Amino acid sequence: MKHPRPLHDRERMLMVWYRHCQREMSPQAFYQKWAVTYEEMAELCDRSLSTVRGWFRSGSYHRFPRPHDCQHLALMDWLWEHFETVPPEVWQRLCPGQDDLFRGERSP
Repeated sequence: MKHPRPLHDRERMLMVWYRHCQREMSPQAFYQKWAVTYEEMAELCDRSLSTVRGWFRSGSYHRFPRPHDCQHLALMDWLWEHFETVPPEVWQRLCPGQDDLFRGERSP
């Protein structure tokens, strides 16, 4: 049986950095910036369409997104803004098995 890798100062420092670097973007800000549908936003955040619709309602039917929903939106925003600047090798290491993305053009 393989033993887990121990955490050293570097890993602990990165864990603190990651914990404090929680980027968030509201559904409203994401929707204003990108031409997405509520359905696409629901898929991105792994939420139901009715939940996403609730984020945009007012009054007693309004639902607040959870922090991880806003983190998903912020990450997707960052990916769409910076995709071309990240080398394909980094993407391949981050998401093994997704090599189809790197065949041919990287720009739409």
